[in-house]
Amino acid sequence: MATAFITHGDCARHDMGRHHPESPARLAAIEDHLISSGLAGLVERHEAPAAKMSELARVHPLEYIEAIREASPRSGIVHLDPDTAMSPHTWDAAVRAAGAAVLATDLVVGGRAHSAFCAVRPPGHHATRTRAMGFCLFNNVAVGAKHALEHHGLERVAVIDFDVHHGNGTEDIFSDDERVVMASIFQHPFYPYSGTEDPAPNMANVPLPAGSDGRALRAAVEKIWMPALDEFEPQMIFVSAGFDAHVEDDMAMLRFTEADYAWVTERIKEVADKYAGGRIVSVLEGGYALSALGRSVVTHLKVLGAF
Repeated sequence: MATAFITHGDCARHDMGRHHPESPARLAAIEDHLISSGLAGLVERHEAPAAKMSELARVHPLEYIEAIREASPRSGIVHLDPDTAMSPHTWDAAVRAAGAAVLATDLVVGGRAHSAFCAVRPPGHHATRTRAMGFCLFNNVAVGAKHALEHHGLERVAVIDFDVHHGNGTEDIFSDDERVVMASIFQHPFYPYSGTEDPAPNMANVPLPAGSDGRALRAAVEKIWMPALDEFEPQMIFVSAGFDAHVEDDMAMLRFTEADYAWVTERIKEVADKYAGGRIVSVLEGGYALSALGRSVVTHLKVLGAF
């Protein structure tokens, strides 16, 4: 079975303005590096469906979903907060991004792919149950994880988040949910200034100071993540795959490299192989230095698919 690569053209039509770092060029950079690396012909491509209202509603209240739909402009750009905006194509992109996580879950649980990567935008891990923020509207990885739990009947899933920013939305959604363990690293203190004050017992959060490199990542994984994951024995792993901790990404101040992303993906695979039949769904979050993003996604995919 090949690794599934899920995306949709609508995700490239979401535009928050010419100078916004979360731009359509991010997906183009990933596609360019897939071609130049030779992976483009090795992954199994799928078009992301639009998430159903019932799939979104497992994570977000219907009133919130309708408010996002109603905020969608017919022209121009509407800001939901200083960082997060909608253009006429944003709604379509957002439901495709969440739908990609649902399809990825179906493919992996159904044995049609051993792993999947969703190259989608807008990202999701800052979206709480009732608030859009941090470039995020719907929490894509949470939609996928809830689909695994409530549609496919899994009892235990892990969410692993290595974006440079804390996945506050995912924590909000799954805090104290005994079916989920979330393991994350993030720069701290840094946006969204969360993840350190009395996290729930199912949260394995590791804040890292500015300037931390791959050695700090390795220590966090071995000392904090692995014991939590071994105790939990997840039946499936979801990854919030943000690549903005890369040393070339000036959105933050961590100093990871492609080798670090390869290493952490290998460790995730080891856990998946041990407890989850190898089942991994990875969903794109951050990453704003375009070349570094493309190279890092290729590295991540090579390990996921054993290419």
